[in-house]
Amino acid sequence: IFKCRVMHPISILLLLACVTPLPAPSVAVPFQQRGLPVLSKTIDVQSLMMMMMNDEAEGSGYEEGPPAEQPTCPFGCQCNLRVVQCSDLGLHYVPYDIPPDTRLLDLQGNYITEIRENDFKGLRNLYALVLVNNMITKIHPRAFLPLERMQKLYLSHNRLTAVPKNLPVSLVELRIHDNQIKKVASGTFYGLTNMNCIEMGRNPIKNSGLEPGAFDGLHLSFLRISEAKLTGIPKDLPYSLTELHLDQNQIQAIELEDLLQYGQLFRLGLSYNKIRHIEDGSLYYVHSLRELHLDNNLLSRVPAGLPEMKHLQVRRK
Repeated sequence: IFKCRVMHPISILLLLACVTPLPAPSVAVPFQQRGLPVLSKTIDVQSLMMMMMNDEAEGSGYEEGPPAEQPTCPFGCQCNLRVVQCSDLGLHYVPYDIPPDTRLLDLQGNYITEIRENDFKGLRNLYALVLVNNMITKIHPRAFLPLERMQKLYLSHNRLTAVPKNLPVSLVELRIHDNQIKKVASGTFYGLTNMNCIEMGRNPIKNSGLEPGAFDGLHLSFLRISEAKLTGIPKDLPYSLTELHLDQNQIQAIELEDLLQYGQLFRLGLSYNKIRHIEDGSLYYVHSLRELHLDNNLLSRVPAGLPEMKHLQVRRK
């Protein structure tokens, strides 16, 4: 499972389709490169458990409480070592009787349609919540307030139309790809200074759906908005980004001011767009850029003003 830790490969790579684009595949193919997570419909709980134990060893704010007088486990679930697995049980609601010392709660692959206000009451030490591959359309605005120490939230493959409100300030990683989100409102992530990674590809997001201030307050390293409906580089993304992946959109050009503020950007993915023009100098100020993916676009020449590159790979049809 991907932990959203930025990797810096030794080699520097530019992938560029110089003349004509390859035909688009009948099935969308995720952007493939080392260190990039696949947009999976399931979460590997075993890997997540290992990640949790590693973070606990490094100190993740977990407070060991007194053992429960009568250990409980929701009917049909498996409970062991503070991990509660309730996946693929045909559940329509979050079950009751979740042990209060639970660190990892796995509810993927069910038929949950709504997250209610008190569904996670008392789970103040929860580290990771897996709600992937359900039918969630509604999340109560106070549902996540008890989760004071939650670091990882997986909401992919649901039917959400908006990013949930009142996310825990402790959150480090949010996966919310494969939903029906069209709009990210101003202030959505305000106060989430610990957030390092947001994965929100495969949502029908247009540039107009990203309101000014939508990403204010974030210090992200990794952001992916692939397979959406973007026609240009989004404005006002966090300046701290080291990885930005916008592949498989409808971006047509890169203008001089589009990347001006992203001086820390190391890896930029723009594959499978409709880019015909990159304004000269638009990449000049991205001093840290070492990996640029432009394959399968409509470019006719290598853009001028590239940062220092050690390797250039030109792919032609």
